Amino acid sequence: MLKKLRKAGIILKNEGINGVVQHIKRNQAPPKIDVFKFYDFVMDREKVNAQCSQSMERIKDSDVKLLNWVIPEMGVGSGGHINIFRFVSLLEERGFHSRIFLHRSTNFSNDETLGLFLREYFPILDQRVEAYCDVSAMTFAHATIATAWQTAYYVNAYDNTISKFYFVQDFEPYFYPLGSDYKLAEATYQFGLRGITAGNWLKEKLSNEYHMEADSFGFSYEKELYTPQKKTDDVQRVFFYARPVTPRRDFEIGMLALNELCKRMPDVEVVFAGWDISNYVIPFRHRSLGIVAIENLSKEYAQCDLCLILSNTNLSLLPLEVMASNSVVVSSIGRNNTWLVNEENAILVDYDPINIANILESYLENPDKLDVIREKGLLFAQQTSWEKEADKVQMALMNGIEEDEKK
Repeated sequence: MLKKLRKAGIILKNEGINGVVQHIKRNQAPPKIDVFKFYDFVMDREKVNAQCSQSMERIKDSDVKLLNWVIPEMGVGSGGHINIFRFVSLLEERGFHSRIFLHRSTNFSNDETLGLFLREYFPILDQRVEAYCDVSAMTFAHATIATAWQTAYYVNAYDNTISKFYFVQDFEPYFYPLGSDYKLAEATYQFGLRGITAGNWLKEKLSNEYHMEADSFGFSYEKELYTPQKKTDDVQRVFFYARPVTPRRDFEIGMLALNELCKRMPDVEVVFAGWDISNYVIPFRHRSLGIVAIENLSKEYAQCDLCLILSNTNLSLLPLEVMASNSVVVSSIGRNNTWLVNEENAILVDYDPINIANILESYLENPDKLDVIREKGLLFAQQTSWEKEADKVQMALMNGIEEDEKK
């Protein structure tokens, strides 16, 4: 067999049987895609009534409200999970007790491994919070909370609870082209879960378009990490939150705008952060930081005159972190952003690269105007607090549980 393969020019003489094996592997048909297994959570509509190890009636009347959080599997530094864990921890301090359950986990096979991972990579999570690698461990809670569209299907079927909530941080159908995932995600807003949304844009959208009962919370920032700092040199810099892997962050529009700006003002330095973009052609003066440790972000923001943060869905936490660091936010305009940023505390731009370049150039040439916005942005950020926002989430949970108990 080896002689035949060598004669055909398929393997070299010194490859031996390993060469045959590698050739076979390279030429194997790709594995078949199992749509049915991938979307089985959508089709499983049977109600889940897990048995409790304790008396449901005794727990129902407890002063400590139990919360089940159903979450997708997380990676290191996942921003959405950080925000979930922030509120979980703040609620733990307010007399709730939370239990976290992974939905369809592929990397965690036992609770101990998950606990070690959370302690190492998500120290924001209160150590009193229980964590389980699978939803099969769930028992009764006063409220059970979905945190992503896939988890909403399970929570919708889970009946061993008084109230069901949906912690919505973005309009997730927008993460996909208009197709199956878009429609399956969109359908979850009509399950009748009580919404707790990140900002008023989502609250209004879900209420008006899907008749979802919803409350909202606002944003703040970690005040020990993001502090007002002074710029240490005279180099004009523009920061860009560059995430080509996240289409809703408009990477290409930002790149076109910055290239146009730097053609006009070649001494401007652009600072990229958010992803490794070393494989992109970048013909202007720049530094590419990739994914930056959060403890280093504030000083990077402060050394930039402008920080360009575009978003076609709900805005990120970056605008407040930039303001708190004493720099100026340049945000895309739209209700998805202006529920938080406005013309007083930020610079608003549309999605035309030429117009963005025009506005950036104008402000770089008029630093006095920048100073006014910088001061107002810093003051605005400093007036926010995560404690105030946790109070809103606490109120939404308590009101929902009390209403559903009466039913």
